[in-house]
Amino acid sequence: MKIAEWKQALTENRLNRTLAFLYGEGRVEQQKERYLRVLEAAKAKLPDTDVRLFSAPGRTEVGGNHTDHQLGRVLAASIDLDVLSVTAETSDHTITYEADAFEVKPVDLSDLAISESEINTTEALIRGIAARFVDLGYQVGGFHCYAESDVLPGSGMSSSAAFEILIAEILSVLYNDGKVSPVEQAMIGQYAENVYFGKASGLMDQMACSVGGFVTIDFADKDNPVVRNIPFELDRHGYALILTDCKQSHADLSDEYSLVPQEMKAAARVMGKEVLSECTMEMLMKNASVIRETCGDRSFLRAYHFLNETDRVTEEVEALEKETIPSFLKKIIESGQSSFMYLQNVYPPADRMHQSLAAGLAISEHLLGENGAWRVHGGGFAGTIQAFVPNEMAAHYMEEMEKVFGSDACYRLRIRSVGGYEIKGELDK
Repeated sequence: MKIAEWKQALTENRLNRTLAFLYGEGRVEQQKERYLRVLEAAKAKLPDTDVRLFSAPGRTEVGGNHTDHQLGRVLAASIDLDVLSVTAETSDHTITYEADAFEVKPVDLSDLAISESEINTTEALIRGIAARFVDLGYQVGGFHCYAESDVLPGSGMSSSAAFEILIAEILSVLYNDGKVSPVEQAMIGQYAENVYFGKASGLMDQMACSVGGFVTIDFADKDNPVVRNIPFELDRHGYALILTDCKQSHADLSDEYSLVPQEMKAAARVMGKEVLSECTMEMLMKNASVIRETCGDRSFLRAYHFLNETDRVTEEVEALEKETIPSFLKKIIESGQSSFMYLQNVYPPADRMHQSLAAGLAISEHLLGENGAWRVHGGGFAGTIQAFVPNEMAAHYMEEMEKVFGSDACYRLRIRSVGGYEIKGELDK
């Protein structure tokens, strides 16, 4: 359909069921306004031809803080904040990506070699995704799209992974009959980020964005991670998932993030292994003195966190499957405490004046007491905290948190059941 036809479908409420499926009944009108705005902006960018609408969600980490890079276990979920694109297929073998927030140069698919000049750029991710498609025997081709994202950058919601899954989903649908699976899309996105973009990321972000719903992932076999959906509806159990942006900058923290996997792997090497998932608590305690002497105390503590945290994911998953919410909340708090005490990623060690995540956790504990759970979210040191809050307390919790961190600090999220998704032309009746 052309842009004008999509806009008409929205105003005639023929997309309401799809919008409710992706964003929840309570956000249909808000999303209609957003879709109309994005379509109007795209009209000035794209040719007057048929277009297709694609969406890819951000994600939230629920359990397994800093475990994926050690090939451990995680529990994560896709959320209802997403990147939305209006896309036209083209015959020029070039991907032209236009966005509201940043400029991207067109990527010529006739050259899929790694370019040093593109390291740390969006162009590198696009080229890397296309290259991996070709490596795996899939087809690639040109498209021109305009996109807008409400996945908050630097929040632990994985705006970059959402972008990667969007590009992979578009290529899958346009040129491969939708045959590239969500797990493959995630691994393609990670490849592009590792090899072309130049960031040694794990796979959790992409997998959580691509698979949809609550998902647990065991990375022990890094080439064949075990992925399993958890059929659990948070809303039905009376809890809201709220992220709070504690408004502390990520600037100059790259070394802190890099040191986490480095120190964990250093401890693993003392035990004769490459990563900590190959180690046991017995091995860690047997080698505690040597690790402390050769790698430092923090290396030992971070290894201790990992071994408990990766097992804790199994317990969290079991609690969700059995719908024993008190046990689940208890494990979430334990995870947060372990990150604070042993992983030590709640604030930068050199900055005593700025510990916004720690302040947010303290206020959350005061507000929720025994009625919810709270923890650091994502990589840590700055960014967001996560809280599971009873619905009847959610408005008060958000009000009090925003008194401290600003009127736009809190995000009440809904777990989205699908990852990369094409909004089809088979509209609601």
